[in-house]
Amino acid sequence: MNPYRHRHRSVFRVLLRLPALALLITAAACSSADDSASAAVPSPDAKIEKMCRNLDKVLPAKVDGERREDPEPESALTAGWGSPAIILRCGVPQPPKMVDPKVADGRDPDAVAGGVNGVDWLMEEQDDGGYRFTSANREVYVEVTVPEGVDRSGALIDLASAVKKAIPKGIA
Repeated sequence: MNPYRHRHRSVFRVLLRLPALALLITAAACSSADDSASAAVPSPDAKIEKMCRNLDKVLPAKVDGERREDPEPESALTAGWGSPAIILRCGVPQPPKMVDPKVADGRDPDAVAGGVNGVDWLMEEQDDGGYRFTSANREVYVEVTVPEGVDRSGALIDLASAVKKAIPKGIA
């Protein structure tokens, strides 16, 4: 047996495997976890959708110092800032706690009504430590979720001007 012929076959086999290895590495890199946020897109009627589209046009580029990075799927009814993301959804249904007498009386430990810079909000603490805020006394319900550890008041202060500009006062 010729030892050079055996070595030649081994080198040849290794060379054939290199493209497969490169393909495997490339596929793994492309399939890495995506850090982008996702949000369910509301499905309001046409009048509400028009106001939500107007809101989308006036939303700030930054909220609580974080740059706007909209969630998936892309929609004018949703917006996001930062990671973990502060998520805004426009045209959501009225949350049940908004009409709960315990909230109005201040007897619900997980939900509080209040206002920030001229926009009234229902604040609900979530199981994951974050908060969900839903605008009140406006013609459209706007929901803002703020993850645990993010300045809630900063987010609402930054969003108040846009909500006041695009969503008129009234009853949704």
